[in-house]
Amino acid sequence: MGGALLSETLSEILIPVAAVIGIGFSLLQWLLVSRVKVGPEKASSRNNGVYNEFLLDEADEEGTDVRNAVPKCAEIQNAISLGATSFLFTQYKYLGIFTVCFGLLIFLFLGSVEGFSTNQQPCNYDTAKMCKPALANALFSTIAFVLGAFTSVLSGYLGMKIATYANARTTLEARKSVGKAFITAFRSGAVMGFLLAANGLLVLYITINIFKLYYGDDWEGLFEAITGYGLGGSSMALFGRVGGGIYTKAADVGADLVGKIEQNIPEDDPRNPAVIADNVGDNVGDIAGMGSDLFGSYAEASCAALVVASISSFGNNHDFTAMCYPLLISSMGIVICLITTLFATDLFEIKAVKDIEPTLKRQLIISTVLMTVGIAIVSFIGLPSTFTIYNFGAEKVVKSWHLFFCVAVGLWAGLVIGYTTEYYTSNAYSPVQEVAQSCKTGAATNVIFGLALGYKSVIIPIFAIASAIFVSFSLAAMYGIAVAALGMLSTIATGLAIDAYGPISDNAGGIAEMAGFSHKIRERTDALDAAGNTTAAIGKGFAIGSAALVSLALFGAFVSRAAISKVDVLTPKVFIGLLVGAMLPYWFSAMTMKSVGSAALKMVEEVRRQFRDIPGLMEGTAKPDYATCVKISTDASLREMIPPGALVMLTPLIVGTLFGVETLSGVLAGALVSGVQVAISASNTGGAWDNAKKYIEAGASKAARELGPKGSDAHKAAVIGDTIGDPLKDTSGPSLNILIKLMAVESLVFAPFFATHGGLLFKI
Repeated sequence: MGGALLSETLSEILIPVAAVIGIGFSLLQWLLVSRVKVGPEKASSRNNGVYNEFLLDEADEEGTDVRNAVPKCAEIQNAISLGATSFLFTQYKYLGIFTVCFGLLIFLFLGSVEGFSTNQQPCNYDTAKMCKPALANALFSTIAFVLGAFTSVLSGYLGMKIATYANARTTLEARKSVGKAFITAFRSGAVMGFLLAANGLLVLYITINIFKLYYGDDWEGLFEAITGYGLGGSSMALFGRVGGGIYTKAADVGADLVGKIEQNIPEDDPRNPAVIADNVGDNVGDIAGMGSDLFGSYAEASCAALVVASISSFGNNHDFTAMCYPLLISSMGIVICLITTLFATDLFEIKAVKDIEPTLKRQLIISTVLMTVGIAIVSFIGLPSTFTIYNFGAEKVVKSWHLFFCVAVGLWAGLVIGYTTEYYTSNAYSPVQEVAQSCKTGAATNVIFGLALGYKSVIIPIFAIASAIFVSFSLAAMYGIAVAALGMLSTIATGLAIDAYGPISDNAGGIAEMAGFSHKIRERTDALDAAGNTTAAIGKGFAIGSAALVSLALFGAFVSRAAISKVDVLTPKVFIGLLVGAMLPYWFSAMTMKSVGSAALKMVEEVRRQFRDIPGLMEGTAKPDYATCVKISTDASLREMIPPGALVMLTPLIVGTLFGVETLSGVLAGALVSGVQVAISASNTGGAWDNAKKYIEAGASKAARELGPKGSDAHKAAVIGDTIGDPLKDTSGPSLNILIKLMAVESLVFAPFFATHGGLLFKI
């Protein structure tokens, strides 16, 4: 069959080098952002000790006191950063306890498979060979779990720090031009994107090489233990997404309902007591939570591909270069995304507001086109011309160009999902404009139109996912689906840069409002935010689409590892699991939405109390108590994230132990099919309501101006729709993709235990 053109030595060099390049590029972007100074620094003596020129580089036509506004800008940034850091450290303290307890559970469950024996056992797929003991698999799976959890937490934390570092700098750059503000926000997003992609790749690569020192030729055991890395990443992502989502939406809903509707004051008005908590929430939910989420997707897709490949000819022949094909794809992705980023920051200049959204969307197209070429190169040099893939008990002959098509179809399916999401959530197109027009007759019709839009927006993404699954499975079985998921995630650095750009711009607009900058500056930051709102929806579409492919690949690996020859939905054991699995996304969504509602209720009561009891607050002569609102969001999110998290983490353990692997396979299939639909519709409905509100507020067209201005009945109806959509698009929807991935990877990690000791109720 021949070997890969790329030597093992060269592949071992190229992968870490690509990761180091990614880290180096992110540090360069951070250095460029850091050149924008925040705060009243003193100038040199030649300027007679007055403030630096950057503070006074543009005369304010509305008479804003710049010397007061700029220090206020730094003060607000510091408050947001402190609030976000405080919340994350408190959350991570609880997650540290969870990591230790669940890691111990992994060790005990997997170690008990062979009665904690230290003797070598016959391999699962080739019984003529001897593999490492189950106790070793338990220990190394636990270590991989802890490493995955740590990397996920680190990804979220670093993303949050750069976002809170960049928000005020984006505001200050908006005083010069919208182009300079855009570059600052986008470069900051790129710092997060490249750090996450490079760190994830580097830690996984180092872990594999360290584990190899013990496992040697037992690649089956090695890559089975590596699956713990994906489980650790997704576990942290679940709590990060749910906790962060509850935090940000409790503050957002409270601020909107009292501030906009009852008090009729602008969004991010400094008189609103919930405004700091709202801005903190953007960072802990949309940045830290989203970073952990996409890291989890990357880790799980890589683990699924590695597990399936380890029991195929790659693993049997110990072809390390071919085994590392998933890592080579990610390495190429970092290089391609680096080139793509230069198109937005250096090669093309944004001169007007209308250039922002096309520039962001152009990033997706450029990265997809260039990555297609990159995939072809990696497939040609990194794979043998012909090889075999394990396919549910049989071997399937696959050619290298088959895998090229598998990865490419995943990559382009992601682009289709992204652009479909944009069509249904951007106010530049008719679906959202129709939702905005429905606000003429009140909030009820707005809700009806928004729900209909969300349901309809599921159609094209599902066909795209189905097409990707059919093509990739036909060409390369479950391995094809796993690398298709990696294809969708191969441009993760660019996707994260675009996604993180949104909350950074949102915070920049809030800071401009609170610091008292002129209307002209706020118009620029609002334009950045509006474009970021659409691209954030695109990012959620990517995350959900990749989650579907990752979950299916993990499901296939679980079925193989649990020695299930086929999953027959007509058998009672499987069908009851199918029904329960399809119900879980609804149960989970009910929990998360009620949590947001409960927290928002407390926030509304507190904001009302402050407006009522603090003299001079509405007049702007007294300061609100921001700290109390921050505490309400923090306490609520930490308390309310536990029940939905427990539902996801305990379901595979309970079903697998009591009902066995067949019922669990039904649960996984049901959750996958149901969860993807609910996640897409929830995210797009919420995004459409948000942009319908922004469409009315912007008043960019005659139709929009007829609905406005702010404070009109149509605008109030749009605000109500946006408020309902907030928990859908930022809490329940994004968290559902973690639910289906996490249950699948957890089932795969515990598969040896379930296969040996599971199904206790059916053994009675």
